[in-house]
Amino acid sequence: MFKETFITLGKIFKASVEENGVLSEDLLPYKNDVENLKNIIKDYHNYNGWFEEKFVKMQLISLANMLNEKDLTAFEVKYGQGTLSEKKVKIIAAGNIPLVCFHDIFCILFSGKKCVIKFSQKDKLLPYLVTEILKHINPELTDRIIEEKDTKENFDAIIATGSNNSSRYFEYYFAKYPHIIRHNRNSVAVITGEETAEDYKLLAEDIFAYYGLGCRSVSKIYVPKDYDYQEFFKNIVDFSFIINNSKYADNYDYNKAIYLMAENKILINNFLILKEDENLSSPVGVLFAERYENLEELSKKLTFLTENLQCVVSKTQIPNVETVKLGSAQTPSVFDFADGVDTMEFLKNSV
Repeated sequence: MFKETFITLGKIFKASVEENGVLSEDLLPYKNDVENLKNIIKDYHNYNGWFEEKFVKMQLISLANMLNEKDLTAFEVKYGQGTLSEKKVKIIAAGNIPLVCFHDIFCILFSGKKCVIKFSQKDKLLPYLVTEILKHINPELTDRIIEEKDTKENFDAIIATGSNNSSRYFEYYFAKYPHIIRHNRNSVAVITGEETAEDYKLLAEDIFAYYGLGCRSVSKIYVPKDYDYQEFFKNIVDFSFIINNSKYADNYDYNKAIYLMAENKILINNFLILKEDENLSSPVGVLFAERYENLEELSKKLTFLTENLQCVVSKTQIPNVETVKLGSAQTPSVFDFADGVDTMEFLKNSV
């Protein structure tokens, strides 16, 4: 129903990150929208120190690629054109990376439901601007996108994203509503030792994009039992710029001090700490690593950890484990649903 609206939004996203500033004729009515996005791209780090221009652009490029006509047509074929409904679905948005709530907004509107949004204070300006652009593209959406402010909006279902602690609260508080409750998840990468220099550079994108704050950010690598980390460190230096972000640098220095005082064995290269650890979730500035005997053994471990994994990145196919290509963790398609829960099926069958 709103396919053309989102195709146009994708074009606006793309135009906002292009340097030449020349708009195609079909985008001329949205010149101000493009300019407003360009301004927020440059200034968003003043609102949230994690949201540097490079990574805001990365997100908008990813979403522009997601909102292509071919995939949206396939999406419409699979899920149908949602019938306009007065049912309201509330989003409690996370704020770990820029515009992280977009796919939920997209699904709710595409399904024909009304979208009530409680923006994260960490990421409010950009999502708000995007919803205003959507209303400009298609005025029919004006009363179908509702920002929850001081008063509590009534709603019929909820999609909430938070930490493991807050997700338990959400489960209790919203138990009577149809809901999707998301908790912390992490992404991991599997290295076999056969990777090229280019492979490691792609993996570095999966690790360092958004300073490692996304659920699709690789927080841990699995390596062969006799693996030498030299090749890994040698080929990730292109991302050394991240230490220039003061928030990242503070975390890096803090964690390095903690590990050194505790006499933990670590490897460092002035912008990343690598620590062998069985845990999945590493602190900012730290990458965990764990050695494995063989891929069959690793497959069993990853299968056991499925509920805590967002995606597994690997050049090599892992038996019975769904993987994504190196460098693609941060570029999901429109069909990639968070936590593997089909949001469109939920909206169709439960709301």
